[in-house]
Amino acid sequence: MFLFLTVIQALIAAALVGVILMQKSEGGGLGVGGSPSGLMSARGAANFLTRATAILAVLFVVLSIVLAALAVDVTTGRDIDTSLERGAAPAAPTQPADPLSGGANPGAAPGEANGGSAPEPADDPLSGAAQQ
Repeated sequence: MFLFLTVIQALIAAALVGVILMQKSEGGGLGVGGSPSGLMSARGAANFLTRATAILAVLFVVLSIVLAALAVDVTTGRDIDTSLERGAAPAAPTQPADPLSGGANPGAAPGEANGGSAPEPADDPLSGAAQQ
């Protein structure tokens, strides 16, 4: 039912846009200026397009309200999907530098070459210069 009303809403919206664009505005617009020899006079076409616009606009608003009410019923009761939630990983303990050798502990991880401090500054991809 919800999908059916959504399709009807889209069709009414397209028809409303079409009817509005066909109306002749005072600035010229995309009007279909009719001649009196046509099926409908210019005044009759204007009255028809004005009525069609009003009817389509009312249908559009009513369907919007109905769809909003249906959407509340459709979406209630669902749980939030937490399948992509990441847990905090435990931090690895840092190993201090060996004070006798003056260098990093040989058993330290590759990113901890300076005794647990931040890695060497890399080139800045935006400016092309090394970070200070």
